[in-house]
Amino acid sequence: MNKLAIALAVSGMCAPLGAQWLNYPTPGIPRTADGKPNLAAPAPRTADGKPDLSGIWKGTGMGGYDRNIARDLGPRDIQPWAEALYQQRVRDMAKDAPRATCLPDPFPYYHIVDLTRIIQTQGLIALLYQGSTNSIYRTIFTDGRELPKDPNPTWLGYSVGHWEGDTLVVDTAGFNSKSWLDVEGHPQTEALRITERFHRRDFGHMDLLMTIDDPGAFTHPFSFKIDKTFAADTDLLETVCENDRSVPHMIGGIETIKLAPQILSKYAGTYEFTPGHEAVITIEADLLFLREGANPLKLPLVANSETRFVSRTNGDWVEFMRDAQGMVTGFTFHAGAGERKAVRKK
Repeated sequence: MNKLAIALAVSGMCAPLGAQWLNYPTPGIPRTADGKPNLAAPAPRTADGKPDLSGIWKGTGMGGYDRNIARDLGPRDIQPWAEALYQQRVRDMAKDAPRATCLPDPFPYYHIVDLTRIIQTQGLIALLYQGSTNSIYRTIFTDGRELPKDPNPTWLGYSVGHWEGDTLVVDTAGFNSKSWLDVEGHPQTEALRITERFHRRDFGHMDLLMTIDDPGAFTHPFSFKIDKTFAADTDLLETVCENDRSVPHMIGGIETIKLAPQILSKYAGTYEFTPGHEAVITIEADLLFLREGANPLKLPLVANSETRFVSRTNGDWVEFMRDAQGMVTGFTFHAGAGERKAVRKK
């Protein structure tokens, strides 16, 4: 078994166990005639008339801004040092990622991927995250206090909130520079400030608009939307990171190499999995990026050999095929769900 196969096998061992959701009916929530949660019912309100955000909420799931927070940005939107560090982290298979040593995941990740319990009280809101590596919590003060002037930098910062009509606006500052903004490695600095706007439009649906403002790493603020859905009849489970199991996946177990630009250029182009389902391979520095269909996410791939390129995030890899003349004719995408073959179009 080659080193790539061994590393990917270890990666599979590190994957979380299947979700062991509890099945206990959530008391006091509106239901339809067949007993299912009525997600379209009106949003509940507190005694003072504010929308009540309490409950367990799930995000949109993996594969979006959690992997690449800057997926909608262009080269001029990211500070050169931050883009260079991001690409280096991809090439290194994220061996220095915080989660490799059981430190917290990126701030946006918890809202996008994990379950969140919101507990709303007078003057304070608590957010309990189930977490993929560690269960973790945040406190949002809504008692009128200001953010600390010179905070001790922390992983999730310090948060204060206020209401603008039916929207809860939360400002968070005081971050450290050790965390990453996404799983694949965009950096953050202590100048980072994050604004969240929570709007519960009905019982089961909440819009979350998140704005990232870090002049140390980006040239301007940018925003993205996270759709959150009420998760009824379930509960959070404790998550504890096991250091001895998580580390081997991210300490260089997969060898990477740098290829000459003339070799990389052979792979850039448009490929087709099935009629109407295309994939585009592009090049940035010495990395390949794979984008499928209308999905704006570009999956970074680093060379493991002259024809094999690996994605650190999920352990997926792409194997390019060439004809007798050395022309690239397509690739096979190896992922947890199986293999998919794509034929080159141009």
